Amino acid sequence: MHTVLGTRHGGARRALLLRGCRIAGEAAAADERDILVGEDGRIASIGHRLEVGPDVIGVDLRGALVSPGFVDVHQHLDKTGVLKFTPNPSGTLQGAREAFARYARQAPEDDVTRRAARTMERCLARGTTAIRSHINVDKDAGFNGINALARLRSEWADRLTLQLVAFMTPHPNQDIEWLEKNIDAAVEQADAVGGTPAVAEDPMRYLDILFAAAERHGRPIDLHLDEHLSPERPLFDAVFERVRRFGLQGRTVLGHASVLSALPRKEFERIRDQMIDLDIAVVTLPAANLYLQGRSHDMLPPRGLTRVAELIRAGVAIATASDNIQDPFVPTGSGDMLEIARWTLLAGHLRGDELATAYDMITAIPARMMNLTDYGIREGTWADLVVTDCEDVSALVGGGPDCIQVLAKGRPVAAPASPAVEAIRALEDVP
Repeated sequence: MHTVLGTRHGGARRALLLRGCRIAGEAAAADERDILVGEDGRIASIGHRLEVGPDVIGVDLRGALVSPGFVDVHQHLDKTGVLKFTPNPSGTLQGAREAFARYARQAPEDDVTRRAARTMERCLARGTTAIRSHINVDKDAGFNGINALARLRSEWADRLTLQLVAFMTPHPNQDIEWLEKNIDAAVEQADAVGGTPAVAEDPMRYLDILFAAAERHGRPIDLHLDEHLSPERPLFDAVFERVRRFGLQGRTVLGHASVLSALPRKEFERIRDQMIDLDIAVVTLPAANLYLQGRSHDMLPPRGLTRVAELIRAGVAIATASDNIQDPFVPTGSGDMLEIARWTLLAGHLRGDELATAYDMITAIPARMMNLTDYGIREGTWADLVVTDCEDVSALVGGGPDCIQVLAKGRPVAAPASPAVEAIRALEDVP
């Protein structure tokens, strides 16, 4: 595969012809096509042996696999990269919450901006072209996080789609009145409304506040729901009632939903069927739930994930995502969605013949959750593309590429390199 595209993102766009592509997911995977990317960064045409003018840059991809950009539908960019400042000795969810709350009280906006931009850069270099990030809004963080990310959303709009969830975060002894008073200002800057009702002191009132704000502002709902393994206190029915009451069918996403794996099968199936009826989507977060859940179990600790395989095979729209990256909730993470897809297949009990399903969970499925109407490889969509040397999507997920090149809105993106790495690369030109 040519490396001619390996220039840094920036500069004026020029029309680009990608010759000899194999488009990921198409039935005729061996059928090589050409993709013409216009100066506006959108796909102008797809076909066989396209004829173009002399001003168009042509690149022979020699049968490379071309995928739409990966979609990370659940991140926490306000928290990313704070691990060394926020120890979580217990390794638990509550320990992580408390650790970040202490840090958030003194973290300035420019600190959030710097850390978030670094992670966004790494994600983009690894093929992620769209991210939905939950941003804490509470008495500890105030509006620092959402203000910083709103600016980054605008500054990065020419290369990465960033959506923000106003994550109205309840903490013990924090006034729910504060959240109710400030939710409108937060949601005005956001693309969705979120929260975590399982830890609220008054979950029913808290849910009413979130859903009412979503209705007022015409925003979808994206909750952290029942991120625990206690079968006596699920909140699904309370959410379902509000989805009906506020008319948010098809516009509600439930993250984690870990408790489904702790419920008896009959109860799980009842909840699953209501999800399907209400067109509610689910996001599993394998890194966080493998790390945080089940630490109190002396024997056979649970995996902590929701019922991934059963949900997707039943027809529930379920995506997978990074969640946290190098913070007290998840101390690891590189922004590589192919890595997350592999974790999902292994920890979520998908089968070896479902590698393509795991691929869908980081592409088309989360794109629908984010309502990305300009997503995919077809005429008129943004040319957000991942070019690899893999045979097909199963190989892409299963082992990953040896060579990768990302295009963001039609322009090539290069992986960031340190001066030391650049110096070593320069040795390639030494006789």
